[in-house]
Amino acid sequence: MNDLRPVGELLRDWRQRRRLTQFDLAEMAQISTRHVSFIETGRSLPSRAMLLRLADRLEVPLRERNVLMTAAGLAPMYAERRLEDPALREAQAAVDLVLYGHEPHPALAVDRHWNLISHNRAVAPLLAGVAEHLLARPSNVLRVSLHPEGLAPRIVNLGEWRAHLLHRLRHLADSTGDAVLAELHAELAAYPCEDDYDESMLSPTAHVAVPFRVRSDFGELAFISTITVFGTPLDVTLSELAIESFFPADAATAQAMRAFGATLEPLPPSH
Repeated sequence: MNDLRPVGELLRDWRQRRRLTQFDLAEMAQISTRHVSFIETGRSLPSRAMLLRLADRLEVPLRERNVLMTAAGLAPMYAERRLEDPALREAQAAVDLVLYGHEPHPALAVDRHWNLISHNRAVAPLLAGVAEHLLARPSNVLRVSLHPEGLAPRIVNLGEWRAHLLHRLRHLADSTGDAVLAELHAELAAYPCEDDYDESMLSPTAHVAVPFRVRSDFGELAFISTITVFGTPLDVTLSELAIESFFPADAATAQAMRAFGATLEPLPPSH
């Protein structure tokens, strides 16, 4: 998104991305439709409070709220630090607590572009055989999953899993306006897949929980996953951090993961 554009144009783009009319947004923000129109056309410059109210109603990501602030001639409001920053030490500890507390089942943390930040010890066995160039940082977990040299050859239900990931990624790219996610979707959609399974074939329940079935040294494993995000972050980095946790989808997988967990060394006190 071009941060040199007027703030009104940026707000209009977000409104249209959310499929809202000016009247809809005015109702949500409890202001007049005329005021919304004046802001979008540049006839009125929003105050910081008004800009924050509109951004909140439009569910604009924190990173893009900073862009809106800058476009309006205001100072960015949300800090952006690396997760290793001492100021985010408690957040890093919370991430580690979730990841390692989920063992013996896999869990991983990713950034806004699905690049791997960290993972627990149960993830490593699933990556056996994945090409080294896919695991080099920044390693993208969606690319690892669907690339022909990644997990794809070992995913039992590749067509269904691929359709699920592409649907989720397309929705995320559309809702955030992130060009990197759109490019990633185009790349992944171009990977070969013998299973002719389209996103439209997914059942309504499949959008909630699609099993991830993969062949491994422990036999065929089946997982369902959930995504966890920080509830009310005031830092851009934390707002874009997500933790994906995998749970056994059948008794055989649960038993295999318990057996794997029995081989793990106890974690040091820091974890």
